[in-house]
Amino acid sequence: KTVEIRVIDDEEYEKNKNFFIEIGEPRLVEMSEKKDLVLDENEEKQPLTSKEEEERRIAEMGRPVLGEHSKLEIIIEESYEFKSTVDKLIKKTNLALVVGTNSWREQFIEAITVSAGDDDDDDECGEEKLPSCFDYVMHFLTVFWKVFFAFVPPTDYMNGWACFVVSILMIGLLTAFIGDLASHFGCTIGLKDSVTAVVFVALGTSVPDTFASKVAAIQDQYADASIGNVTGSNAVNVFLGIGVAWSIAAIYWAAQGQPFKVQPGTLAFSVTIFTIFAFISVGVLLYRRRPEIGGELGGPRTAKLVTSALFTLLWLLYILFSSLEAYCHIAGF
Repeated sequence: KTVEIRVIDDEEYEKNKNFFIEIGEPRLVEMSEKKDLVLDENEEKQPLTSKEEEERRIAEMGRPVLGEHSKLEIIIEESYEFKSTVDKLIKKTNLALVVGTNSWREQFIEAITVSAGDDDDDDECGEEKLPSCFDYVMHFLTVFWKVFFAFVPPTDYMNGWACFVVSILMIGLLTAFIGDLASHFGCTIGLKDSVTAVVFVALGTSVPDTFASKVAAIQDQYADASIGNVTGSNAVNVFLGIGVAWSIAAIYWAAQGQPFKVQPGTLAFSVTIFTIFAFISVGVLLYRRRPEIGGELGGPRTAKLVTSALFTLLWLLYILFSSLEAYCHIAGF
């Protein structure tokens, strides 16, 4: 027998709840045309014929009997993971409210102030964590960029649109600066532009995306924002970055009455290598969905180390093959 108990979800966080289910003595019920006849030892019985008595005896031999355990306790435990998620959301919501109403003065004060790194273990203690030596070193290395991006308008200006537009412009300016810096660096040490692009420019633009994806994965229960950030960022870098630049160049040369030509160089070879490694990476992510690992990100320590080492190896192999092809040590397409 399956006993279904309806539990009403009031969409509120609650601590442990418990209730009991008690099973009574089973009774044999016979359905007749006139009424239900309940056969019980305590009921007054009408005289039965020998045939009816034999049928009743046989029926009672197969009747269910109450077992040794007739009382069951049901415990609905609180979800500590849900509680932790709610606490973090409340904390981040409060922070968002503060940021949404701050001023430029508060942004610059926050930029030049050394703050302690986030640690989940300290959230439950309720005590403010003091900055460590590593926090001071990282603040010294990044204080210029903190002050630089403190010029971004606060989010309460123009309903956040001023912050969004200025942030996009500053990110574009920073990306252009990194690209030119990497190009000058490669020219100084004698590296080709294709090698400089896949090593230094890719590092300068992808490492921030990686850290942003890590933060998004930690804050989201299923890491959907992390995957969306990775795919969206790379899609914007490739389709928008190359598309806009080539469109502007094509329009300019068309206005001059000349064709716009782009030398393919090592693009075909690099895209082929990247596609092969991308299929390998997607295959690894699909394999990680097995129950013993449990998901694309995280999981047992061994699985995390092996996956990280494999992806790092694929990146190094991509740089190696692209560099060898750029310097004509291996034949390209």
